Amino acid sequence: MSRLAAKFAQLAQAKRKALIPFVTVGDPHPEFTLPLLHAMVEAGADILELGVPFSDPMADGPVIQRASERALAHKMSLRKVLAIASEFRKTDTQTPLVLMGYLNPIEMMGYETFANAAQQAGIDGVLTVDLPPEEAENCVVLLKERGIDQIFLLAPNSSDERIQKMGRVGSGYLYYVSLKGVTGAGHLNTDDVATKLAQIRNNTSLPVGVGFGVKDAQTAKTVSQIADGVVVGSALIAQIEDNLHDLATAKLKIVELLSSMRHAMDS
Repeated sequence: MSRLAAKFAQLAQAKRKALIPFVTVGDPHPEFTLPLLHAMVEAGADILELGVPFSDPMADGPVIQRASERALAHKMSLRKVLAIASEFRKTDTQTPLVLMGYLNPIEMMGYETFANAAQQAGIDGVLTVDLPPEEAENCVVLLKERGIDQIFLLAPNSSDERIQKMGRVGSGYLYYVSLKGVTGAGHLNTDDVATKLAQIRNNTSLPVGVGFGVKDAQTAKTVSQIADGVVVGSALIAQIEDNLHDLATAKLKIVELLSSMRHAMDS
């Protein structure tokens, strides 16, 4: 059983839901990320999504776009992201790590080289925003051979057939994009999410995490009542952006926000 499958099984048994924070690795500089990852776990994170900085992050709104720009200014790369993951694994062998990013850096590295490097770094899942299941066979096979889950995105307009395909090809969990737009855009309509999750669950048995639009503890609590996991990204990265000259405060604000979400989800 993969670390992701084990985590969701453990949470289900405890009648709890996964809190899944996303941060862009290397933002605002590489030295900040590793201690932040450990602090987020201490604050109640169950799974960590590691954003791989990319020059053209098409699914991301301005907040995460600027995070990528800050990280790239420090020469952050896919290999360096994996190096930070390896450092994290030296002291935390339990928390699942999911790489989230775009296909270009993986193609530049080469699928097999990437799969080997991800396995060595202790990565548990890979979510490639611009890799549809129709084009993912090579990557899926290489990752599954190494015990790594390929995670796919579902949209508000995903059909039954599409959901079934994602459930067959993917593993670990499915990421439901709750808004028609980029990260950090708009306000999440939980009634619409509940309706869509019922459709998704009729077509796959994989756990479902909901992201895009989770901004505060109340939203996290509401989403956790209908989803298996709550993904939060832009709201965390905004704390970094608001405190670029005081990163101790940025870290504290992120920990406070995640702790409030954890408390609300468990209450």
